[in-house]
Parts: sequence; structure tokens; C-alpha cells
Amino acid sequence: MWSVLTFVTLLATGLAAPLNKRASRTSPPSGCLSVGSGFTYSTIQAAVNKLSKTSTSSQCIWINQGTYKEQVSLEGFKGPLVLYGYTSDTSSYTGNKVTITHNLSQASGATNDGSATLRVEVGNVKVYNINVVNSYGKGSQAVAVSAQGDKTGFYGVSFKGFQDTLLADNGAQVYAKCYIEGATDFIFGQKAAAWFDRSDIRVVAGGFYITANGRDSSSNPSYYVINKSTVAAASGQSVTAGSYYLGRPWRNYSRVVFQNSNLSNVINAAGWKSWSDSDPRTDHVSYGEYGNTGAGASGTRASFSKKLGSAVSISTVLGSGYTSWVDTSYLS
Repeated sequence: MWSVLTFVTLLATGLAAPLNKRASRTSPPSGCLSVGSGFTYSTIQAAVNKLSKTSTSSQCIWINQGTYKEQVSLEGFKGPLVLYGYTSDTSSYTGNKVTITHNLSQASGATNDGSATLRVEVGNVKVYNINVVNSYGKGSQAVAVSAQGDKTGFYGVSFKGFQDTLLADNGAQVYAKCYIEGATDFIFGQKAAAWFDRSDIRVVAGGFYITANGRDSSSNPSYYVINKSTVAAASGQSVTAGSYYLGRPWRNYSRVVFQNSNLSNVINAAGWKSWSDSDPRTDHVSYGEYGNTGAGASGTRASFSKKLGSAVSISTVLGSGYTSWVDTSYLS
């Protein structure tokens, strides 16, 4: 039987840590603004607008369960910011009860960033257990999340869209135990160094490409590494075997690695694709694979891709100081 001292010690440890596996977060953490039915703010943006733009101290918002039909923009903050979604299980996205949804697209005159349901325009942001959806569907670029800030982390977050779901665009970023769904170029961006860990990447019918990294020079730090993740058809979707590619180069120094991941038969035997037949953009790409399994991990890969001799380390992508800002309790 546990002693009172042991119980108190464990409780204190749990309160100090960002994540206890399968722990719940069904009420606002101390000091957080609260959003939703029965709480202070009715919309997420209203709570965001009440945060200090001058403070360098950490600020946080907790969101009660429900669906929020709005566009949320995080801009101009000088200190760290955390968004928490209501959940009975913080350890992954599967227990998420908060959804932010919007349906803006480039066809409406918006930029990629401007179309995003959640626009993260600053660094030092952590997002936990929230579903983010751009419901526009086929026909135009329509972003769920635009991540523009350095030292940004998404933990147990679900991203859903069709074309251009996740704009991982600037700075060092981490996506851990997340769900990412789309059809065309749905993990894309130009300058971000992004580490995807233990995440479920799901494709829908009607698309062809998972990543479209836009690294445009040898000095550009952009690097996408998908580590210990899964790639398969989304639930309920009939996706033709071999119809998807791991990536194509938005710019000709594109750099992406899939490693130690399970790739289903939706992945084409060539693995990777040129931008187009008339404009291949493959002369300086760095596309690699290591230790992947599943039906989609085999085949004669594209000549401009490589089989790596070892896995890429997280410090190679995010830098040696990543533990100072990444919630490592979510990492594999």
C-alpha cells in the first residue's frame, strides 16, 4: 500500500510534468484562460486576444470539449504560449474532444498561411490534444495549420485537410503522436526543420503526394524527418495501392527522410516523384529512407533517392539543445 508521502510525491511530480501517460486534462491548469461552455470565453480567439503581447512569461489557454467554428491566429507574443485541449487521455490524439474547424482556401483569395484554420505566427508555442480541420476539401490549397515560428511543438494534435493540410514553414518544429491527413502535398513548407515522431499519416482518395518540401538552397535549414510513424489509407477511404508517393520537390534542394516507419501498400514502388515531367526539380534533392517496413517500403526506388546507412538523429534536425523546448515525454 502506498504511503501518504509516496502519493503526495507522485502527485507533485504529475503536476510538474507536461504529460502523464493516459492522464486526463478535463479542467483548466492553474493560471490558464479558459474557453468553452461554462467557462470565461466563448471563442478561442477571444481568449487569445486577452493574452499579454508584452509579457515574456509563459501564458496558457485551456479549451473545453466542443467544436469551435473559427479561424485562430497566434501573433505578436513575446513569451511562451501553450494551448491545451480537453481530453481524458493526454498520451495521443485518439482521446481529443476539442475541434477547431474552418473552410477558407486560396480559391477565396487567401494565401496559404492566410487560409489556415490555426495560424501559429510566433515561436515558443506548444499545442496539446486539439483537432484542427480545414473542411474546404478538393479544388484548392486549404491549410489546417500554418506553423511559422521557431521552437514550436504539437503533441497529440490531429490535422485534417485535403490539399496543403500542414504548412510546416519556418524554424525548428516537432510533431509527436499526431495524426496528419490529406491528399496532395499535405506536409509542406520552405524553411522549417521538422521532426515527426510516432505519428499516423493518413491519405485519402484522390491524391498522390505526402510531402512537398520547399528547400531552395544548400544553406536552407529545412529538413523533414518522419520517424517511427505509420503511413496508410485513412479510415473509410478506398485508396488504390501504389497511388501515393512519399514526396515530391517543391524546390530543387528538397530534403525529406522516412525512417523506422511502417509504410502500407498505398506507397508506390518508386517511393518518390519529380515535381512534374516538364519540371522535375530533382537535381539537388536529398530523399532518403532507413529501416522502413510494410508493403510500401519495398520496390525499385526513384534514382534520385537513397537508402541510408543509418537513421537521422533528432539533434541533427532540431539542434543539440532541443530538450530545452521539446516536450520529450512524447518522443519515442
